[in-house]
Amino acid sequence: MATDVTGPESVSSTRSVGCTTPYRVDLPVLHVGVVRERADAARNRLRVLAAAERLFAERGVEGVTMDEVAATAGVGKGTLYRRFVDKGGLAVALLDERERDLQQRILTGPPPLGPGADPADRLAAFVADYLSFVDRQLDLVLLSETATPGARLRTGAHAFWRQHCRYLLREARAPQPDLRADLLLASLAADQVRHWLHDEHRNLDDLAVGLSAIALVLAQPHPRRT
Repeated sequence: MATDVTGPESVSSTRSVGCTTPYRVDLPVLHVGVVRERADAARNRLRVLAAAERLFAERGVEGVTMDEVAATAGVGKGTLYRRFVDKGGLAVALLDERERDLQQRILTGPPPLGPGADPADRLAAFVADYLSFVDRQLDLVLLSETATPGARLRTGAHAFWRQHCRYLLREARAPQPDLRADLLLASLAADQVRHWLHDEHRNLDDLAVGLSAIALVLAQPHPRRT
């Protein structure tokens, strides 16, 4: 698989396709490649997600058990656990549609988040938008990232954010784009964002400005050789 990434023409959440120009390969898009399911399985999935979203909103993520989700949805516990495994799986599924909206704005929306702006400016815009996304559904993102060790790094959404950041850093000719992308995304992890906002009581707008400025620093190109 090629290691470099591209932007708007991305087509798949699970695989990359051949690229036709240097430093270009497809970003994963979550809505492509969805597994087909039987009608009854689809109904059960929607009932479970609706029940989970309602219970999480009413009592908080920590105050809800998987058994309660199954009972509210009217499905068997086995059905629930086979499909979602744990609350982290439920969180990932609930976040899917909201993540896809941000993905599409990155791929086809107006600049500076979408194509057409300087790569460093796009990176700063991504940081601000993604921080806002995490803040709006902090409990769900936190659960999806921490349900099991390393869960944050295994989601399709994380693969998309990482490849997008790597691509922009590479376009900006920043050194070590892989490492810099990982550093930037680590600062946007839900537990870190929660610590800043709720433990240290930082202002969200100030935090967005600060992290966007860091993104611009990380996007600085290699120094010119004289």
